[in-house]
Amino acid sequence: MIQHDGLTHELVSRFMLETSMQWTLRHSLANYMVTMKVLVLELEQHLKSSSGASVVAIDNKIEQAMDLVKSHLMYAVREEVEVLKEQIKELIEKNSQLEQENNLLKNLASPEQLAQFQAQLQSGSPPSSSSQPVTGTPAPALPTSQSSGPSA
Repeated sequence: MIQHDGLTHELVSRFMLETSMQWTLRHSLANYMVTMKVLVLELEQHLKSSSGASVVAIDNKIEQAMDLVKSHLMYAVREEVEVLKEQIKELIEKNSQLEQENNLLKNLASPEQLAQFQAQLQSGSPPSSSSQPVTGTPAPALPTSQSSGPSA
């Protein structure tokens, strides 16, 4: 794949989306905790007119519930972060592989083919994969030691 700018744009877009998701998860957790604390404070004010022992018991149960919710949300956030880290790693590996392929294709292409490709890019027309080489000679074959699959 020679269209390096499109790949870069895709990687940047995915990174922005993943960063946005991480930010949203962090802020959702923070907003949820603030809302819970406000509700607890309102409940505590309402219960202050009740007996002291029941207020403490209710307060403890609310605190336990908040801790449980917080731990579940943090677990979900950690899981999502791990998934996103893995996706980023895969994208970086794919980007590296495509850059190597791009460099190989650039090295194998004749100057006339590169000029034709640049002209197509500047005119805005997509390069056609079935176009014949500019010169009458066929393009050199890829070495058999090169593989197009992911490397182990």
